[in-house]
Amino acid sequence: MIDKVKRFVEQNQMLQPGDFVAAGVSGGADSVCLLLILRELQKEIPFELTVVHVNHRIREEAGHDAAFVEELCRRLGCDFRYVEYDVKQYAAAKGISEEEAGRELRYQAFRETVEASGADKEHGKIAVAHNQNDNAETILFHLFRGTGLAGLTGIRPVRENVIRPLLCVSREEIESYLAKRQIRYCIDRTNNEDTYTRNRIRHHILQYAEDHISSRAGEHIYDMSVMLTEAHEYIRKNARQAFDRCVQRKGNTLRMAVSSFLKEDSFLQKEILLLAVEQMTAHRKDISACHIQALHDLFLQEGNRRVDLPGGLQGYREYDQVVLAERQTLQRKELYVELQPPEMVELPYGGALKTGIIPIEGAQNRKDIPQKTYTKWFDYDKIVESLVLRTRKPGDYLIINGQGNRKSLKEYLIEEKIPKGLRDQLPVLADGNHILWVAGHRISEHYKIDEQTKTILEVQITGGTYDG
Repeated sequence: MIDKVKRFVEQNQMLQPGDFVAAGVSGGADSVCLLLILRELQKEIPFELTVVHVNHRIREEAGHDAAFVEELCRRLGCDFRYVEYDVKQYAAAKGISEEEAGRELRYQAFRETVEASGADKEHGKIAVAHNQNDNAETILFHLFRGTGLAGLTGIRPVRENVIRPLLCVSREEIESYLAKRQIRYCIDRTNNEDTYTRNRIRHHILQYAEDHISSRAGEHIYDMSVMLTEAHEYIRKNARQAFDRCVQRKGNTLRMAVSSFLKEDSFLQKEILLLAVEQMTAHRKDISACHIQALHDLFLQEGNRRVDLPGGLQGYREYDQVVLAERQTLQRKELYVELQPPEMVELPYGGALKTGIIPIEGAQNRKDIPQKTYTKWFDYDKIVESLVLRTRKPGDYLIINGQGNRKSLKEYLIEEKIPKGLRDQLPVLADGNHILWVAGHRISEHYKIDEQTKTILEVQITGGTYDG
């Protein structure tokens, strides 16, 4: 078995000379075997090793287990670190299960041990004792709960700085290895209980499969997970290339052109959406297949619709695009500022608006009217009410031609395909309900400079983005 593990460690490049390894050892068969294997590997690969034992304060015999591991480390000549946590209290405070709380605290202890060693990111490792049976239980758990391809790849041999040297061997091989060498280990009575879901899978499902279908069921599930891992990595590689083809990042949003997205292979489409979610959140733990399907449906159904997602995300359809954004960025920010030119005011989405008064004599000729998107001239004398910078409201309109024909602001924004999520954010320059200018877009014909203009109002926006 040692040769088998050595090959596995080498194939997955788990250990390098000069590494520091914090090994989690509870005292059970798996972790005791891990410690012995690591000591064997040290004969060929020079690395530092510290054993970390975590007491969860749950089992009465926890003190005995700690003493056993400490004595084993003394006999083997290993550094030993003892850490104690109140897992029940931690679980209650965070509103999580004791099983999840124990895992979080164990890895916290492992990370702290690596950090204290001074090892850099490349050489600081955490070794844990997951085996083939653990991998099979994890895959079955994911399968029964509902999962995609990633969930069927199971436990990875190496994930970041965590290594699992025993993932290539079964629990039966581990116990046989220890029995032949007459090595004692602690028995955790909670492993025989059906309190945890994984224990029920172990005792009633995987055990049945090994007894009545194939004694190598766990090994076969592991082999399948290896093949699926290779397939998943290949798919992700292609999905990343497809992502680059049809996804654009603009500020804190991701925009996907519907036509480009639908040209991609149907399987890759959902992988693209998974990558998009991963880019917008620190993790995708709460994102399930139903959320990805809801996002995917936005590409198939026209109309301005929205989908709320975990992690404060929202997906929505805007004409020929699907957008993924944080929900808080879509909330309307009210704006209402009465202007007394000349002055400058800050805008809620960044940048500022500057106004100035120019006598007609100050403009060399009317051909100097600026054509820039964010700098405009208006006939100041045509303003009837107060000049206001605000967000839109019902009844707003523009004059769209020299004949004085009106168009509602709402109708104009729809015709211009201004995204629905941006319509309530756009600053407008208003004279009552008459809109002089939609920032970044058109101005009303009524306020344009003409032969009778005596005073020019110059308005300029600097910084910020108001064009969607």
